[in-house]
Amino acid sequence: MGAVSSPGPARLRELLAAYRPLDAAEAAQLARVRALVDPAAGGQEDPWRRALPLHVTASALVVHPPDGRVLLRWHARQGTWLHVGGHGDPGESDPLAVAVREAVEETGLDDVTPWPDAALRHVAVVPVPPSATEPAHEHADLRFLLATGTPDRARAEDGVARLRWLSAAEAAAETASASLREFLARVGPLLAGADSRT
Repeated sequence: MGAVSSPGPARLRELLAAYRPLDAAEAAQLARVRALVDPAAGGQEDPWRRALPLHVTASALVVHPPDGRVLLRWHARQGTWLHVGGHGDPGESDPLAVAVREAVEETGLDDVTPWPDAALRHVAVVPVPPSATEPAHEHADLRFLLATGTPDRARAEDGVARLRWLSAAEAAAETASASLREFLARVGPLLAGADSRT
């Protein structure tokens, strides 16, 4: 997919201003991200820029509500199973649009849609280890939920980034990421509610 037209940096600031953290730890991380995107507070005009030690990313947990499963992707750099997502392309600044594009690219699922709505579900500052091409840094990750109606069509984008459908509990046991486990704890009750309605 090409670049997604966006409403500009103001939309990102509005999204974060409206978001309500669930606990003190998330509130502290949210405060860092709000400062990053607020030029009036010394923040960045382009908080998506990868050269920044802390920069915005967007991600999503892809779910299949009828059976309560979630899709995880093996992330070699982090060395664990994670959800999908990543950096904005040049010209992108709408986090949900970035999360959708990344989900399509990383899973091959072209029917993903916000579920049960388009709400921002989690804000996490995530450490990223160094690689051969960039130093250690942090992602200010904005997380959404996306649903697919065609889970069997999921295909890994390459031979390294394997995909697995798991229950929320199985996914929490498989990942080494504490922030993903926290995200899954929020998603589990939503999926349980969806399952009880089918």
